[in-house]
Amino acid sequence: MWGGINRRKFPRASYPCVVTVNRKDQQDTLSTQTENIGIGGICVILPKDLGIFAPVEIRLDLLDGQPAIECDGTVAWVIASKEDKKSESFDTGLEFTNLKRKDAIRIDSIIEKIVDTQ
Repeated sequence: MWGGINRRKFPRASYPCVVTVNRKDQQDTLSTQTENIGIGGICVILPKDLGIFAPVEIRLDLLDGQPAIECDGTVAWVIASKEDKKSESFDTGLEFTNLKRKDAIRIDSIIEKIVDTQ
């Protein structure tokens, strides 16, 4: 287990959301699930490397019966995953860049519920 300092400003929680990511200068739309989520961003596994600092459009369905969250983001980091030898995948950190306050409150509420049950 990694024993370093967690440098995130916002706590993250494991919560499966349905995510659609589109790099702004490309036609490809990638769909996946979140690995973890926080009000600052999400971690996802993608089938391709979008490139560090790439601008993206994010559509995030929290599966809570409310409309999906749509916002812009930036690729904060990318790590090639070597778990599946048949296909490449990339652990990708996406930082929200214009998350609406009401959407941040929804995400924060979900994180608080998860943390309270652990």
